[in-house]
Amino acid sequence: MYKNLKAWSRAFFSVVFLGAVTLARAEPPPLQVGFVYVAPLTPSGWVAQHDAGRRAMESAINTPQATRRVVTRYVENVAEGADAERVIREMARDGVDLIITPSFGYMEPTLRVAAEFPQARFESITGYKRAANVATDNARYYEGRYLAGVAAGRVSKSHVAGYVASFPIPEVLQGINAFTQGMRSVRPDAQVKVIWLHAWFDPAREREAAMTLMNQNADVLAFHTGSNAVMVAAQERGRWAVAYHSDMRDVAPTAQLLAVTHHWGDYYTQRARDLMQGQWTSTDTWGGVKEGMVKVQAFGKTVPAPVRREVLARRDDIAAGRLHPFRGPLIDQDGKTVLPAGEVMSDERIRSMDFLVAGVSPRLHRSPAPRTP
Repeated sequence: MYKNLKAWSRAFFSVVFLGAVTLARAEPPPLQVGFVYVAPLTPSGWVAQHDAGRRAMESAINTPQATRRVVTRYVENVAEGADAERVIREMARDGVDLIITPSFGYMEPTLRVAAEFPQARFESITGYKRAANVATDNARYYEGRYLAGVAAGRVSKSHVAGYVASFPIPEVLQGINAFTQGMRSVRPDAQVKVIWLHAWFDPAREREAAMTLMNQNADVLAFHTGSNAVMVAAQERGRWAVAYHSDMRDVAPTAQLLAVTHHWGDYYTQRARDLMQGQWTSTDTWGGVKEGMVKVQAFGKTVPAPVRREVLARRDDIAAGRLHPFRGPLIDQDGKTVLPAGEVMSDERIRSMDFLVAGVSPRLHRSPAPRTP
C-alpha cells in the first residue's frame, strides 16, 4: 500500500510539474508596448492616428492563434521636455519592452532614457537621432501635401491658400513647400499665406489663424497642427480645407477638399513582431505614398470628378517614381535657385530643409527652434 502511494504521488507531481512547464512554455509573458502622446487623444488628428496604429497592432498580434500576446498602454497630453522624459523613464522602469514616442520634441528625452535602460527598445517617431536601442521613423507627408496642393489649385477661385503652421522645422517647411509646388503646378500665380503658431495643439489659436487667413482672401486652407479647428472654421465660412492626419468630414462635411492621412498600424505591428522574434534592430524608416504610410483620400462630395482623377493619377506617378514633389527648378522667397531644373532633391536635403519657396508669404524669419517641436 505504501509503495503504491509513493508511486502514485510521484506520478501525480510529475504530471503537475510537466503541466506547469508546458503551460509556461505555451504562455510566455506578453510584450509590453508603451506610447507617449504629445496632445490629448481626440477623435481625429496626429495623436488619433498613432492611437489607431496602436489598436491595429493589438488586433493584428492578439489573434486566437497567437503564441505570444502584446499589451499596450499610453499616456496622453505629455508636454515635450522634462515631462516627456519623466513619463518615458517611468515606462522603462516599469519594464515596458518597446516605448514609442511620436513627436519630434521627444527625440532628446528618448535618447537620454534609452541610455539608462539598454534592455528596452525605443521608436523615435519623426526624430532623426538613433542609438543601438533607438530606431527612427517618419513618413513622407510632403508627398500628400503636394497632391493636396494640386487639388487646391484646381478649386481655388481667389488663387490664394492659407496655411496654419506650427513650428518652422524641416518637416513643416517640407509640407508648406510641397503644397505650394503642387498648387503652382496647375496655377502658376497661386499664393500661399502662412500664419505660425509656435504650438502643436492650440485649437483656439488655430481657429483664430484660420479666420484671419480667410479674411485675407484665402478660399482654401491647409494646416500643420493637431486639432480639427481649421476644418470647423472653414465649414462655418463656406471655404475649402485640406484635412490633415485624419478624415475630418464629421466636422467639415462640405468644406473638406480631401484628407492627407498617415497610417502606422503595419509599422508598429512589424516592429513589435521583430522584438518578439529577437530580430529588432535600430533602423531608419521613411515611408510615403508607395508604402501606404501616407494616403490622399476622403474627397469631399462636391469635389469635381476631373480633380479627383488628376490627383489620383499624380499619386500613382509619385508611387511609381515618375513624379517627385521636389524636382527642380526650385526657387526660394529671395528668388534664389535652390535646385536647378530637372534635378531631384536628395533625402538628406529634404530632411534638413530650411527655406520657403517662391509664392509663400510672409518671409521666413528664423526664431529659436523649439526644444521639442
